[in-house]
Amino acid sequence: MNHIYYRYPKGLDSLKLEPFISKSRHAENSLLEGTCLGKEFLGWINHADIYLTNPEFKKILDAAKKIQENSEVLVVIGIGGSYLGARAGIEFVNPKNPKTEVIFAGNNLSNNQLYDQLEYVKDKDFSINVISKSGTTTEPAIAFRFFKKLIEEKYGKEEAAKRIYATTDAHKGALKNLAEKEGYETFIVPDDIGGRYSVLTAVGLLPMAVAGLNIKKIIEGANSSKSSLADIRNYAAFRHYQLNDGKSIEILANFDPSLHYMGEWWKQLFAESEGKDGKGIIPYTVDYSTDLHSFGQMAQDGPRVFFETFLCVDYDSNREGLTVPNDPENVDGLNYLTNKTIEYVNYSALSATIQAHENGGVPCSEIHISSRDEFCLGQLFYFFERACGISGNMLNVNPFNQPGVEEYKRNMFTLLGKPGYETTT
Repeated sequence: MNHIYYRYPKGLDSLKLEPFISKSRHAENSLLEGTCLGKEFLGWINHADIYLTNPEFKKILDAAKKIQENSEVLVVIGIGGSYLGARAGIEFVNPKNPKTEVIFAGNNLSNNQLYDQLEYVKDKDFSINVISKSGTTTEPAIAFRFFKKLIEEKYGKEEAAKRIYATTDAHKGALKNLAEKEGYETFIVPDDIGGRYSVLTAVGLLPMAVAGLNIKKIIEGANSSKSSLADIRNYAAFRHYQLNDGKSIEILANFDPSLHYMGEWWKQLFAESEGKDGKGIIPYTVDYSTDLHSFGQMAQDGPRVFFETFLCVDYDSNREGLTVPNDPENVDGLNYLTNKTIEYVNYSALSATIQAHENGGVPCSEIHISSRDEFCLGQLFYFFERACGISGNMLNVNPFNQPGVEEYKRNMFTLLGKPGYETTT
């Protein structure tokens, strides 16, 4: 049995869905045949199949071991796909007692956060993993300037260079040139894999390995997703069935805080891939049951313009967990829950929410995960990547570029007086 599987809403008319499944098959074939828009960025499709035998995989393991031995903290500097996948993976698995803490910087322009992070690491042994294809993206480039200055002041330039790891283009770019000049150990962002599809490369795997995740299991999980291709196509088809029915917003809902950043990674993957030419299914995320006390009202009684996909970590009665203690006075009236596990209570809330929202007219599909381990993590990463490629093709947009992201950059460069932007309005 697969560790991950997809389930349609109960009572869905399969005959109405069939045209969209057929369309998803055609879209998938265009990916596999390389006839789709953005065909130069399809390296992620079969990347995991061969990556375990790639010399860089062992290089990642060796670097992670070295960082764990000499650093209390690894500062990962990157934005968007350069950090969201790694953060999602680390929080998904939540490794116990990691040797090295991983923190993420350079994903915003907050003075307060950057100051606090510099203060946090200055008296600790730390290393840096700076991730950027070009090395000139504003947010991570600014953060790297500060952390590079701090690490060189702390250890001296020669020792600092041994603690800086650059994940960047194989051949060109400002960061690649700096790494060669200073002698940083480098890892490759493949030419044919865009940033938001790069979590199963060194971009995501090095930080996850440092945090103590078994990255071999992650790759094996991704490979195993090839046995779930029907589920992946069905998920893409269901999204477009709902779009055709006037529901333009997809809500990815979870019932565990460890899945929060999986939602953030998913949101970037689909938003940046599909939001083009006035098209796209708007991705939105919620953390239940917390958000049931806010967004729950909108979900139950608001406008019927959205559908929900629930990430469900399956309930396991044998899994260790907290049980509700007995209160002799039963002040809160909860003694009916005595000796029930929190996991059981949470899963009951999940099941009740799906039923309530479906009864309220919100179509709810489910992605079931057997456990929060590395194997399932790899499956989930690949599940969403492939579904996103298929879905983008069904919209007839290029799911591998991001022209809209460049607009704010041009405006920002003009306001900041970057050379070459003096005449921009």
